[in-house]
Amino acid sequence: MSSHSAFAEAADALAGSVLGALSGTGGAVQPARFVDDAPDTLAALAAVRVLGADLFSPHLLTGQPFETQDAAVVAKAFDAFPASDTTEEPVVALRDNATAVLLARLSGDETLRAPAPEPQATAQLTSTGDWSTWSVRMSQLAPLATAGLDGPVHEAARRGALPLSRGVSRSILRRDFPTAVRLVRWLAWLRHEGVALPLDPDIAAEHVQLVGGPGPRAALDLAIARHFLESRPGTPPEAART
Repeated sequence: MSSHSAFAEAADALAGSVLGALSGTGGAVQPARFVDDAPDTLAALAAVRVLGADLFSPHLLTGQPFETQDAAVVAKAFDAFPASDTTEEPVVALRDNATAVLLARLSGDETLRAPAPEPQATAQLTSTGDWSTWSVRMSQLAPLATAGLDGPVHEAARRGALPLSRGVSRSILRRDFPTAVRLVRWLAWLRHEGVALPLDPDIAAEHVQLVGGPGPRAALDLAIARHFLESRPGTPPEAART
């Protein structure tokens, strides 16, 4: 098996495990056990890095336990695949930073926190002037649309409900369902925050579920979106208060 196929298989398996934990069809996510049992340890650690902040979603959204050994595995994944350069890859750096911020918070070890991207890079990503380009960037930043995170990207999302809604419509018309479901996730997060929306995220979520292509990553984005849609607006999940 090639390294690429080993990584793809590991990433799908880990995303499926998180999805099962969120939906109640599987047990708790155990990243440490996942890596220990993997036939390719490096591919499993790469999957942990790529899944990033979404790895914490069962804890943040449903209160499932996040164990010390699991925090250690996420930290080990950062050692194997260091955080991205903040000036050359601002999107990836923001995702890395979100993962590290949550890891530091949930583990109680602030030394695990990653540096924030450079301010000028963040400014480029939070400008909503070119709505089509910005909505694509926000789709890439969908893992930030979760409980317990807030910052410049989230403030931009609050200001950008209309361009995000346009991005959902454009993606659906183009049959770009992975982008559409990631943007629906942002709309679901916004409604949970109490932001008025020009597009009904329930209808959009139902549409992309019915006609979108299969895949554990898209299914996970949709499951997180539905969690926010089914929660009482303005009330953070209990686990996010820790």
